[in-house]
Amino acid sequence: MIDIKLIRENRDLVKENIKKKFQDEKLPLVDEVYELDKKVREVQVKADNLKAEKNRVSGEIGKLMQQGLRDEAEEVKKKVANYGEEIKALEEEQAKLSSEIKDKMMVIPQIIDASVPIGKDDTENVEVQRFGEPVVPSYEIPYHADIIERVGGMDKDAAGRTSGQGFYYLLGDIARLHEAMIAYARDFMIDAGFTYAIPPFMIHSDVVTGVMSFPEMEAMMYKIEGEDLYLIGTSEHSMIGKFKDQIINKNELPISMTSYSPCFRKEGGSHGLEERGLYRVHQFEKQEMIVICEPEESMKWYEKMWKLTVEIFRNFDIPVRQLECCSGDLADLKVKSCDIEAWSPRQQKYFEVGSCSTLGDAQARRLGIRAKGEKGTYYLHTLNNTVVATPRGLIALIENNYQEDGSIKIPKALQPYMGGKTLIVPKK
Repeated sequence: MIDIKLIRENRDLVKENIKKKFQDEKLPLVDEVYELDKKVREVQVKADNLKAEKNRVSGEIGKLMQQGLRDEAEEVKKKVANYGEEIKALEEEQAKLSSEIKDKMMVIPQIIDASVPIGKDDTENVEVQRFGEPVVPSYEIPYHADIIERVGGMDKDAAGRTSGQGFYYLLGDIARLHEAMIAYARDFMIDAGFTYAIPPFMIHSDVVTGVMSFPEMEAMMYKIEGEDLYLIGTSEHSMIGKFKDQIINKNELPISMTSYSPCFRKEGGSHGLEERGLYRVHQFEKQEMIVICEPEESMKWYEKMWKLTVEIFRNFDIPVRQLECCSGDLADLKVKSCDIEAWSPRQQKYFEVGSCSTLGDAQARRLGIRAKGEKGTYYLHTLNNTVVATPRGLIALIENNYQEDGSIKIPKALQPYMGGKTLIVPKK
């Protein structure tokens, strides 16, 4: 949610930003908010004037009573009561107008950073740089589900019976490899100075609407029937929500945390081959990182955060690239975002395994996350980034470490988490 001062003082900037995001249908909202805001302030002035008059007149009642002028005092009491009714009506009108403004402001996108490339959708995202040489081996790389099944590592049929499509059982060494990736990512982030956390896996609706836009919420979140609780789609939601309505001491900034959680999403399943595999699933595990910092430090943290993810995947012997998200691919709360994509030797292309975003003060405004400085309180900036999300990260690891005999090489970084095992071999 942007600062309403921008609409008061620079509507053209807000409109230009909407155009850059190819959301022209939202342009009328800017003028609507401008006019509603004018009305709110007019009503506020009327209410303040009436309150001052009410207080002034109320002070006369005691004097009139002391002078024995009871009838006159009663007339003044009636006038005070009428002022009270008018003030109440004005306050109700103000609350209604303010609610309308909030509803419209929640839909107006955050001002994007000047460095964001302009484009309509994810097809116009821009590759920035690559890390590691993408290799296509001389032998065929099977589909990941086939590789995993040959080593006895997955049972989707049983998951279909217990839970339906989009769920899975991971078994044996594959299940262990999955958890090794998460454990390594956790320890890597702790060594990088981030505080480890395991957050709640369910959050209230006011936290959901504080951390994400309505379209994202509808597309992603599972609601608990009969309760004001949603299953988290990523631990960023509850980690940022941890600081809701808090005024943070400047000495505690920046706050950098890494969190583990299962994640639940209404992932729209693709058809055919992908339905057998682990690419689109309703439940997965993730190591996440979040930062809450001073506004002037957010871009520095943004650069640091995505590079940590790159380093982890390179430690898994996986080539990756950084892809800058264009304006039309940015969610409404984001100022700037990039995807980290891993190389798929089977498909001979890259696919997304993580995303890093700075949201400016958008989440902080919605959730009331502030610090106190010399000039009063102000909103902080929030950032989030995927450390490792499995099973997508697992797919990348399996494909890039698959060998011609059907075995999967375990990267050195993960061998201590696998009991010293260096290889996962097919079942006979």
